[in-house]
Amino acid sequence: MRLFTLGVTLAGAAIAVQAATSQPTFYKDVLPVLQRNCQNCHRPGEAGPMSFLTYESTRPWAKAIKTAVATKKMPPWFADPNHGKFSNDRTMSTTDVNTLVSWVDTGAKPGNAKQAPAPIKFVEGWAIGQPDLVLEMPMEFKIPASGTIDYQYVMIPTNFTEDRYVQFAEARPSDRVRVHHIIAFIMEKDDPMVKRMKPGVPFVPAEAQREAQRRAKEAAEKNPGQPQQARRQGGEGGGEGGIGGADFLVGYAPGAPPQTLKAGQAKLIKAGSAIVLQMHYTANGTEGVDKSRIGLKFSGEKPTQRMLTLASQNNRFEIPPGDGNYEVVSTMTLHQDAVLTGFLPHMHLRGKDFEFRAVYPTGEKEILLRVPKYDFSWQLWYVLDKPKIMPAGTKIECTAHFDNSPNNPANPDPKKAIRFGEQSWDEMMIGFFDVAVSMDANPMDLMRPKKKPADD
Repeated sequence: MRLFTLGVTLAGAAIAVQAATSQPTFYKDVLPVLQRNCQNCHRPGEAGPMSFLTYESTRPWAKAIKTAVATKKMPPWFADPNHGKFSNDRTMSTTDVNTLVSWVDTGAKPGNAKQAPAPIKFVEGWAIGQPDLVLEMPMEFKIPASGTIDYQYVMIPTNFTEDRYVQFAEARPSDRVRVHHIIAFIMEKDDPMVKRMKPGVPFVPAEAQREAQRRAKEAAEKNPGQPQQARRQGGEGGGEGGIGGADFLVGYAPGAPPQTLKAGQAKLIKAGSAIVLQMHYTANGTEGVDKSRIGLKFSGEKPTQRMLTLASQNNRFEIPPGDGNYEVVSTMTLHQDAVLTGFLPHMHLRGKDFEFRAVYPTGEKEILLRVPKYDFSWQLWYVLDKPKIMPAGTKIECTAHFDNSPNNPANPDPKKAIRFGEQSWDEMMIGFFDVAVSMDANPMDLMRPKKKPADD
């Protein structure tokens, strides 16, 4: 009997020791999880509002961390797992989630600092590492304390004497609080807008829009038989994603990652081209100053594929007041073969859900990406794990729903009819997507039908 009692006691003690040693500690168990999943944003100078680099900076947020990972609010990732697989999927593993939750539930203890992994060596100010070249706005832009600030276009000359191939690019504002977004466009040296802009001097949107219209008119006069793309609900969407035929280089918005391309792929900046920044500033009650910059890392050799960012978009819609599920659709046809690599759905505060589909020339349809719960605070790219070949004639269709009802807590005014507009209290419906083509291909061939041969 005594032997039996002793055996039970020893077994209980062993279980107690095992439970005690299995309690996660910060340095041994939690810090590796934070390095894998969180520190890229949660460190000084980055998008995360608190730092998770040390125990002292992380411990006050322990309960918030548990809630965020248990509810899958963090890390942010909104793709429906039933449609598509993505190489940059941020979903945290069940093991990592359990480690964080258990750490909090058992007292969020620090543990032995000697068990901490080596810290990640981040390049201060750049997620892409040290850039080969930094292009900065030549002059500061003074942001007023109040009022609506129209989009500002700022030209930065590159002074490139030869074509350059960009594999990594990152846009960074100096004033994260008041910069709503940055889009950096590549504009060739003979572009009329480049010739009329002065380096660093903001170009107001009305002029930019008139310039785009003038250029479109000139193009129509030079090519009277060429159909022009229309933008209407359910119709063909614009392919340029910005200013006229300018090429999208990289963008910045809250939560948006930098441009990172695989070996053999690059964005092409031709000799003499300029970078034009589309700057969207939002006043917040106090004055500010911004001097945004672009970091570039070049490919070591001439790539074989040129990456292009296109857009299936619709800017002709009106969301009725109080409508909680208003649908807007767009379509864009690819007129040449291309390789589809990723997506970025873009809406504003009333955005509810977004879906990309491919309609192949055979008539077959495929859902490429579904975002059932869109979040304006996180402008995420979804990069396909395996790129898809899009044969000529494939249509990229997008469907978005908007919640303009009082049930949407982010809705600025549910009593107002909402149309397409630049400000965050307006709305947008843009399905950005990346495609790869031959480095020598003409990008415009993707967006316009082939000319039919003349009859003999």
